[in-house]
Amino acid sequence: MKLVVDENMPYVQQLFAHLGEIVAVNGRKLDAATVADADILLVRSVTKVNEALLRDNHKLQFVGSATIGTDHVDLDYLAARNIPFSNAPGCNATSVGEYVFIALLELAAKYGTSLKQRTVGIVGAGNTGTAVANCLKAYGVATLLCDPPKARQGDNRRLYPLATLLHECDVITLHVPLTETDVDATHHLLDAQRLQALKPGCWLINASRGEVIDNQALIRVKQQRPDIALALDVWEGEPNPISELVALADFATPHIAGYSLEGRARGTLMLYAKLQQMLGLAQTQTLADLLPMRWNRRLEINAAPTESALLALCRFVYDLRDDDRQFRKIHQIPGEFDNMRKNHRHRREFSALALENLSGSGVDWLFELGFSGVHR
Repeated sequence: MKLVVDENMPYVQQLFAHLGEIVAVNGRKLDAATVADADILLVRSVTKVNEALLRDNHKLQFVGSATIGTDHVDLDYLAARNIPFSNAPGCNATSVGEYVFIALLELAAKYGTSLKQRTVGIVGAGNTGTAVANCLKAYGVATLLCDPPKARQGDNRRLYPLATLLHECDVITLHVPLTETDVDATHHLLDAQRLQALKPGCWLINASRGEVIDNQALIRVKQQRPDIALALDVWEGEPNPISELVALADFATPHIAGYSLEGRARGTLMLYAKLQQMLGLAQTQTLADLLPMRWNRRLEINAAPTESALLALCRFVYDLRDDDRQFRKIHQIPGEFDNMRKNHRHRREFSALALENLSGSGVDWLFELGFSGVHR
């Protein structure tokens, strides 16, 4: 077999080498000629999988995308050709949830307030939106959820209209797929009118897709309303974000909210499991087999941390400021947006750090937040 895979996917050799030849490619530059003789195609969101890409391939047995979203894949075309497809829903939900939680703690520290004093509106109540809600619930932060498709499907959670979130919430964080044609189209979901409707002093977070916000409108609104704070991980025109918007953001990163080592490994592992099942082979690898151990796996705590101490604890696992500083240096250099993503191997999730509780009480919420550990 010949496997054509995005070079940005981790653990490919460990998981797929037994199947045949692996050809690692730049997913953004993948073309029809390169994939013409592939038996297996494994991509990420930067590759458009459609007729133009696959027109010369007559032997493809499987397409996998190590992503939550599928807006980059022509599912109807794959179905018409009877090419099996699988993605990795939920693979990086924990990673995105923790990224947003850390970004909110950083904004609270920057503006001299407490996160617990703010109400957070979560637009999109799927895997990533739910992960954000779980982090905030563990810390005791009020949240409102908005998800019209899930509301129509009878989701048993209380779901609010977007207008309610814009009117009532001090934070808006976006966790929707990118869609353009259906009744719930999310392309430019936050247009100029909705951006102007944000509450005074609102914090706006986008860790979904750049096109969910009208970036040009956001620049104009931000210039008129410096009270709005921005933490942006995704951008219209990736990998070429608008420099003016990067400068206006409080925190800016290159589409790496889901790029914890755990999240990326889960995405590849989910495709491995699906392909092994399709081929009738046993799954012999687990997440634990892939991940390295942290050098500082355990940390003793004697009492529940204050918010500033909690931020310091989060920074011990992942310091968002490092990626923000690096991104501002390189975002205008051709190719460096993708290089930063490709080389992003330092981030771990809260679960990588075990907290040893010496007091025996008052810290259960830290474990609910995602840290591992034991009482003693």
